Amino acid sequence: MTVREIFRLLIKDKLGAIGIGILLFFIILAILAPFISPYDPTIENFRADGSFARMDPPSLQHLLGTTRMGRDVLSQVIAGTRVALYVGLTSAVMVTLIGTVIGLVSAYFGGWVDDLLMRFTDIVYGVPFLPFTMILVAILGPSIWNIIFAIILISWRTTARVIRAEVLTLKERTFIQAAKLTGASHRRIIFHHLAPNILPLSLVYSSLAMGWAILTEASISFLGYGDPFLMSWGKILFDAYVAQAINDAWWWVVPPGLAITLLVMSGFFVSRSLEEVLNPRLRRL
Repeated sequence: MTVREIFRLLIKDKLGAIGIGILLFFIILAILAPFISPYDPTIENFRADGSFARMDPPSLQHLLGTTRMGRDVLSQVIAGTRVALYVGLTSAVMVTLIGTVIGLVSAYFGGWVDDLLMRFTDIVYGVPFLPFTMILVAILGPSIWNIIFAIILISWRTTARVIRAEVLTLKERTFIQAAKLTGASHRRIIFHHLAPNILPLSLVYSSLAMGWAILTEASISFLGYGDPFLMSWGKILFDAYVAQAINDAWWWVVPPGLAITLLVMSGFFVSRSLEEVLNPRLRRL
């Protein structure tokens, strides 16, 4: 099944179409962010009478209101889109790549290689996700790259397990046995015969990984471990919490929270639809 055929089937599914639509909206928003942001997200703003625009509710001048520092919430949410997508897409690509390669190698070679890689995967499964990320970021420093690094170190485990299970069945099929009889190298069999057949399954888990990465970055930033030089959705919520405005300024809390929810949902919608598209038994009649 080609990528074009998969995309066409995704569009036909309601949840898949919704997920792709939401994702495209945020991608366009991130690309156009410098051009459509009404204000600099880091500067203080003032009212028409010259007074400090502190904690202003939504108005024509500030569509989503302002923060305690007089910063425009809409501009901050738009700027945060870039960080969310950067973390989500980068983490998804790396997590899928690492998990897929480990699953392929483990299942194909079997024996001690499989035992070694799967016992290592079991150890990683035993590491609590959010506390590990917090500790690593605290040690390495509050950088967006360190957050991505922490996400990648943990999130590949599920992909590796699923890919391994699929390859265990594929490697016994006739076309793999034929490739071995013709003298094909292990590398060729793994990457030219097995990999294309498990690629659709990898795509399913890459969309899931994107959602979890975005949620993790937002959680880390909300806890105060985010990059202080970047405007992320989690940092907006952290600033609102520190200012004790969670209950008093809904316009400061709802927009970033809603943006996180929608973008994470889009990843889960796409993964669910991909699973139905790639597994005929799950398709609706």
